[in-house]
Amino acid sequence: MTGASSVEPGIAQRGLLPMLRELDRLLESAVAAAPAFYGWDAGRDAFRGLYITGQDARRTLLRDPCSPLPAAAPAPVEACLQHRPMARLAERYDLDAFDCGVLLLALAPEIDVRYERVYAYLQDDVTRRRPAVDLVLNLLCNTAEEKIERRRHFEPQANLMRHKLIELLADPAQPRPPLLAHYIKLDEIASGLLLERDGLDSRLAPFCSFSRAEISLASLPLERAARDGLFDAAQQAHRSARPARFYFRGPDLPLRKLTAEALAYDLGARLLLADLGRLEDNPLEAIGALFRYAANYGVMLFLDHADSFAFDSGELRYLTESLAAGSCDAVLAGAAAWPAGRLFDDAGIVEIEFGTPAFKIRREQWRSNLSGQRCDLPDAQLDSLADLFHLHADQIAAASVAARNRAWQRGSERPSLEDCFRAARAQTGQALATLTRKVEPLYDWTDIVLPEPILAQLRDVCNRVRRRRQVFHEWGFDSKLSLGKGVTALFAGPSGVGKTMAAEIIARELALDLYKIDLAGVVSKYIGETEKNLDRIFAAAESSDAILFFDEADALFGKRSEVRDSHDRYANIEISYLLQKMEAYRGVAILASNLRQHLDESFLRRLAFTIHFPFPNEEHRRGIWKSVWPQAAPLDETVDFDFLASRFKLSGGNIRNAALSAAFLAAEEGGTIAMRHLLRGIEREYQKMGKPLGRDQFQPYSIGEIAREA
Repeated sequence: MTGASSVEPGIAQRGLLPMLRELDRLLESAVAAAPAFYGWDAGRDAFRGLYITGQDARRTLLRDPCSPLPAAAPAPVEACLQHRPMARLAERYDLDAFDCGVLLLALAPEIDVRYERVYAYLQDDVTRRRPAVDLVLNLLCNTAEEKIERRRHFEPQANLMRHKLIELLADPAQPRPPLLAHYIKLDEIASGLLLERDGLDSRLAPFCSFSRAEISLASLPLERAARDGLFDAAQQAHRSARPARFYFRGPDLPLRKLTAEALAYDLGARLLLADLGRLEDNPLEAIGALFRYAANYGVMLFLDHADSFAFDSGELRYLTESLAAGSCDAVLAGAAAWPAGRLFDDAGIVEIEFGTPAFKIRREQWRSNLSGQRCDLPDAQLDSLADLFHLHADQIAAASVAARNRAWQRGSERPSLEDCFRAARAQTGQALATLTRKVEPLYDWTDIVLPEPILAQLRDVCNRVRRRRQVFHEWGFDSKLSLGKGVTALFAGPSGVGKTMAAEIIARELALDLYKIDLAGVVSKYIGETEKNLDRIFAAAESSDAILFFDEADALFGKRSEVRDSHDRYANIEISYLLQKMEAYRGVAILASNLRQHLDESFLRRLAFTIHFPFPNEEHRRGIWKSVWPQAAPLDETVDFDFLASRFKLSGGNIRNAALSAAFLAAEEGGTIAMRHLLRGIEREYQKMGKPLGRDQFQPYSIGEIAREA
């Protein structure tokens, strides 16, 4: 009760209660006049309103056509205009005294349900608890002529209807009723305005909320020029007497929303957050209510996931038309480019791309967040983190916390650089993992045996990744190149010579994730499908900072690059498209192929590295045989590596398979790994290749101690 008494005087001072008292006098007069006007005799007929007699019909016809209900009290015009919210609404939408009376009659049941009983009595129907158009005309008009003329207030272009202040509802039990039989319902936004409430109505609450952030643009991780340009553009729009409109395009990350919140704070505006991706039932009605709310309450809108509507959808058209016709400041946000064409320009929208933060901002974000985790990395290590991982501010914050947790797991208070690298990698690649296979790099430089010139080229790949910031940004090469800022390479050579191992070594050396894509599964026989598959992979990779390893590239290159017919021509289009996507990728993209000779020289020129992996010669085979063994493996001292390397021309992959087979044979016997086990492993490798060996090829050694398979 105490709360009610503290609120009521304020409402009364604003004129709401005096306005309702005037309405009461009008309704009292109407109630008194109703029996004589309608010819009722309530005392004799307890079922009045439930059926109609012939006498009722004759009595009705005795009244003049369209005659209103005679009332001794005037309509509460003056009281309406003294109610400040009503007066403001009348001024905004050019409403006259009759319009205000309509709003008051529709508002009354929202305040006191006793009005429903009065309306039901005056309409001679206990089920008609809302005022119908006929009742409103009867109460507010003095003559039949006025009653006919005032019907125009309920036409679609009338102010009450055009601005959606009221809604006309048909009786569900009466199909296609006349205008006079429609109920009048006050719109929730109009009701809130008249009652001076600014809460969200039932249409907006499911996908809208108010921002409570108090942050400035100056506190955000944005380039100063971008930050100042955003605020200046908004100010310039206001100086030109037009609303400020922006489309923030970029990944679905908190920075888009934070920037909108900061812009609203700096402009002194209240920000309403609307997630258009959560619209379900009646999206057009919800969008309309959203813009009406913004216009009436003077709030700024943040329309997230504005790209969730289909290009040719009615929702997208209605959204852009509402923007063009509206007067509120608005920030739209989405990941895709805005598709609305001319309507985009009509709405005065300025597109701002939210790409990956610049290197300096990323480095400062790492420094700031790691300092909060009691970790002060040297500048060189901060540079490495910021350069290798193109993370957004919230991802860096999450990675810093994850690095601290990793440190705690190993009993340390301070995260190491390795903790930071692992945490950073965990922030990327989720989308890519659904389209590719992630490979955990196990090998390092000591595991691979290749000619020194080939090893030097592989180290050059690593160096290019490490030094790209220095070359592109500090030395200015970024301004000279539009493509090719990532690292692209072709690893060519027969199977089993170390192409995949080399990719793993590079990934481990650079502390980057490695994702393997089998191109045989990407290539489609249907025209255009291969390109779509590649698009999905590279789109997912953009946020991963990963190494993409395209294996089985022969699925494309094997289709020929020499054009002889339409199929060859389309195969070349697919190859060119893949190389185009690789050139645009900012990370490391590697192709592995057995058929370098099938790739046109013009294609090769588009790659930063073309590295040929030769079949190992005797010296390299000897090195592979020696390096393949784990430290704990019980290798017999009598193993003859020179014999194995000279007698059997195997690739590195075959040698590893033979060594593993030998290890299992030795484990079954319970002894060391001896020559007989190795020779049996080699025999099996040749059998798999369809090249069985004769007994003389094992001389002077014998594998007779181990039973041969039939």
